Formats: sequence, C-alpha cells, structure tokens
Amino acid sequence: MSPALIALAVAAFAIGTTEFVMIGLIPDVARDLTVTIPQAGLLVTGYALAVTVGAPTITALTGRFPRRGLAVGLMGLFTLGNLLGGAAPTYEVLLAGRIMTGVAHGVFFAVGAPIAMSLADRERGAQAVAMMFAGLTLAMVIGVPFGTIVGQSLGWRAPLLAVAVLGCLATALLRLLLPREIPHARPAGLQSQFAVLAKPRLLALYFIAMTGFGGSFVVFTFLAPLLMEVTRVSPAAVSLALMAFGAAAMVGNFGGGRLSDALGTRRGLTAALVGLVLALAALPFSAPHVLTMFANLLLWSACCFCLGPIVQSGVVAAAEEVAPDAVATASGFNIAAFNFGIATFSAIGGLLVAGPGIMTTPWGGAQLLAALRLSPACSSAHGNRGACRFPEKGPVL
Repeated sequence: MSPALIALAVAAFAIGTTEFVMIGLIPDVARDLTVTIPQAGLLVTGYALAVTVGAPTITALTGRFPRRGLAVGLMGLFTLGNLLGGAAPTYEVLLAGRIMTGVAHGVFFAVGAPIAMSLADRERGAQAVAMMFAGLTLAMVIGVPFGTIVGQSLGWRAPLLAVAVLGCLATALLRLLLPREIPHARPAGLQSQFAVLAKPRLLALYFIAMTGFGGSFVVFTFLAPLLMEVTRVSPAAVSLALMAFGAAAMVGNFGGGRLSDALGTRRGLTAALVGLVLALAALPFSAPHVLTMFANLLLWSACCFCLGPIVQSGVVAAAEEVAPDAVATASGFNIAAFNFGIATFSAIGGLLVAGPGIMTTPWGGAQLLAALRLSPACSSAHGNRGACRFPEKGPVL
C-alpha cells in the first residue's frame, strides 16, 4: 500500500471517529452541560449541516488550490475544531467546534477521493479510494466504541481531545507523505459546477442518498438513550452495541458494491432499502430484549451502509456522462446529500423524542424509507441504467 494512502486512511479514521462518537455520549453531554437530549442531538445535526454546506461550496471555491496544501490545511482545521469542542465551557462553544470540524470533514472527503485515485494506476483507482475510506469504516468498529468507553470513563471531552491528537498525527503524515505535486483537472467555473443540480439523474441519486441513508438517523442519533432506557443495558453495553453496529457497517460498506454487481443497481438498491425498512420496523419489538436488539442492530447497520457505495458509484458514473467537468463537485454534492439527510432526520428524531417519545423514532424512520421506496425519484434513479452504472473493479465509497 502507498504510504500516502495510509496517511489518507488515518485522516479518514480520525474524521469517522469524531463524527459518530458523539452519538454514544449524548446523555453525558446533556447532563454535564444541562441541556435536553434533543438539544444534545443537535450536535449531530449541526455537524451534518456543516458537512452539507462545506462539501460542495468550499470544494468548488478551492478547486484551484494545490491538493497537498489543501488536504493538510483541512486536517489542521479539523484538529482545531476538536480542540475547541474538547475545551468548550458551554454548549454553544461545543456546537461551534462541531460545525468547524464538519466543514473540514466535508471538503476533505470531497478532495480526498481524487487524491487517492491519483496515487494509483487508473485501473486501481477505485481500490485506492476504498482503501482510504477503510479508515472511515474502521472508525465505526474501533474508534467510535473505544471513544464512547473513554468518554463514559473520563468524561465526554476526552474523546474529542484524543481525536485532536490523532488529527495532529494525520496532519503530519499528510504533510510528510503526500506528493508535493498532485495532478488535478482544472475546475470549471462555479456556475458550471453548480449546474449539476439541474441534472435529473444526479438529483434522483442525491434524493436517495439523503433519505435512504439519513432516514436511519431518526433513530441512530438517539441510540444510546434508547438502549439504556428501553433495552435496559449499561453504558458499557452501549459501547459494545456501537462496536457491533460498526462491524456490520463495514460488511455492508464493502458488500454494497458486490450486491450491485450481483443483482444490478435497481435490485441492489431495492434489497438494501427493503432490509432497512424491515430492520427499523422491527426495532419497537426487538428493543426490550438484549439479544434481539443486538441482532436487529446488525441487520440495520449492514443494510444502511450498503447504500453508500451503490449510490456513490452511481453518482460518479452519471457525472462522467452528464457533467464531465464537474465530477468532483457532483461527488461533493452527494456527500452533502448524505449529511443533509443526517441533519434533517436527526432533527426529526429530536422532535419525536421531545414529543411522543423515543420509541416512536423507529416507526418514523421506517415510514420515511418506505415512502422513498415508492417515490418517483427512486424509480428515476435506477430506471435509466446509465445513471447508476458501476466501475468494473471494486466499490467506490
């Protein structure tokens, strides 16, 4: 493996850890900063909104910047955001730190994938991207559960400060290992880049990314209180649940491309969405029992993270046909769509928790996903096979 890819994977690991570790710590943050659970949930929503805004806009505005310097600068900003959050005296300062970190996250992944592809032969570009994003999925298995344990033992600030240290390491590795000159295509003007939003095939895929992946966060944002209040597990068991969720996410992430290759895009998306609806609909019945709850988590996670590589590959393939001078921006908008879904549906979950109660969140998520399966956008996205064509080798995450 290229040493530069290792640096990118370390950065992705740090980003994945800080994005999702807050989910396991929401009860601790709420208690320490004397805010409600839904207010603490806004730390997930605000982060996702920052990614949503940052990914397409800052990516487009920095299109002429040298790639190496941009990647190093983004990880520096990421590190500062975590330091600010870890030292935050108030909820508002913590939210500001999360927003800063989210902006760095969105742009880093939008530019990181092309950097990874430039480090490999053309026929191995998808494998290089998958290797970089392996850091993100590994964070779900190791970083998030371990960070949750640390946060529950030493306080919620400790994981953010630990990720800041990891961010310093990633920044140093990127500066040391990335080539000084990284080729990238001269970007089109801003108007041309944002014209991707007028392409129906891309819009349909963005809608699926937003609703299909984001719908899970009606529940996932409040998974820790759900497990402790309904399943009646200890805080330590929440970390184990997150570890199981992360392991299944890794399986789903790498399995998404294989599923699409085996069944085709339309049937692959259908299988993932149907499995996700069933998993969320079963949560109210499985949640009171530890074994059934953990089994349900595995199905839920695998189906949810299966969607990522299917949709992302479809976006890249469609953009190469309908917007060849704005592929990076089209990819950035897809990252934005995923995170806009997280922000929107986390907020909906917060309203459900504050209103009818936490056990209504699974029904809300399942209904949203069932509506997506029947929507015209879903049919449009995979009705034209060209819109969702896949690379021959490996998933593009």
